[in-house]
Amino acid sequence: MPFAGLIGAELVSASPEEVRGRLEWAPERCTTGGILHGGALMALADSTGAYCAALNLPEGAGTATIESKTNFFRAVREGFVEAVSTPLHVGRTTIVVQTDLLDGKGRRVARVTQTQAVIARA
Repeated sequence: MPFAGLIGAELVSASPEEVRGRLEWAPERCTTGGILHGGALMALADSTGAYCAALNLPEGAGTATIESKTNFFRAVREGFVEAVSTPLHVGRTTIVVQTDLLDGKGRRVARVTQTQAVIARA
């Protein structure tokens, strides 16, 4: 995913059951007060969630995010964030993925639930 590379996200591991990614804290990814920008966190979660969905697609199908909900719980001012994406539902037309974002101490920073469309290739 070119965009994931652009924001500095790294793939840690990937299987249909779980995808893990990581984003290091950096000043250029922050909002005021040195807090990692919520958009950067959402982009990390969307990227790992989409990859998780892609690993659960039928042969020849594609995917696109059609809905995403984020709850933020704490700020990240240093270290890194790890994304852990797992499928909640793998259906014929949609895949729902939950992504927990954890800080370097394992504390939940945010939870993202996204719905991915299953797009059959013509």
